[in-house]
Formats: sequence, C-alpha cells, structure tokens
Amino acid sequence: MIKPRVKARIEARIKERVAYCVGFELNDPRATFITITRVEVSDDLASARVFYSVYGSPGDKARTARMLDDASGFVRRKLGRVLRTRRIPALSWIYDDSIEYASRMNKTIRDALEKDRAINPEAHPGLPPVEAQEPDEVEREYLDFLESQEEEE
Repeated sequence: MIKPRVKARIEARIKERVAYCVGFELNDPRATFITITRVEVSDDLASARVFYSVYGSPGDKARTARMLDDASGFVRRKLGRVLRTRRIPALSWIYDDSIEYASRMNKTIRDALEKDRAINPEAHPGLPPVEAQEPDEVEREYLDFLESQEEEE
C-alpha cells in the first residue's frame, strides 16, 4: 500500500508533466484548449486516470478524445523520463464535465434570482444585482482567438 502523501505527490507530478506534454510537445492540430483537471493513480501505480476538459463543440471533444488515446504512448514515454518510479502507469483519459456543470448551475441560480426579484423587487437585499451576461460571450472570444490564430498562419 502506498502512503497517501507519496501518492498525492506522484499524482501532482503526473498532472504537471502530462499538462506540459499536451500543451507544448504534442504537434497535433486536434490538440486545442485542453486542460488537465486532475489525475488519480491506482494504489499499485499500474494505472492513472487523467481527467481533462476541452472547450468547444461536441465534435471538438470527440476529436480531442481520439487524439489523446492516440498520444497515450508518447505521453507515457515523456512521463517515464521524469517520473522516478519502477513502473510507469498506463494512462486512461476521462472527460471531466465539472466545469460545464458548474457553468450550468451558475446560470440556473442566476435565472432563479432574476425570477425571484421580478416577483419581489425587495428579495435578497444582501446579494449584488444579477448581471445580464450573454451566454455566447465566452464562445465569441474563443472564435475570435481561433480567427486570429488562422490569420497568423
């Protein structure tokens, strides 16, 4: 059985190295806006579940999932050079939708506050007013960024 501190340190090191490798060393056009959110290593260090998040359409998410599966060997080799363990864990990639879930919950809470204040203007005096934020604002920034990248190429 591995000690929890050692396991946490190995998970942090794997997360750091995998994030660097995915962000800077993979020369794959499918690798866009990938965030490594967390890593869970088995007790025997034989396998590691790498949780990632991708911003984009469902097609982008599917392409990224295939790309990460294809790049597992490359990432594992790079990981083996910096990880000082007898065994390099096999990587399995798991999509993490917690960021999207938090965004949906934030929007739901914001909508509920707006409806509540429409019924009773004096409701929730301690809370700041709900800001009218366009749901596509972040997506527009993302598309602007992609257009600027295409112009540079």
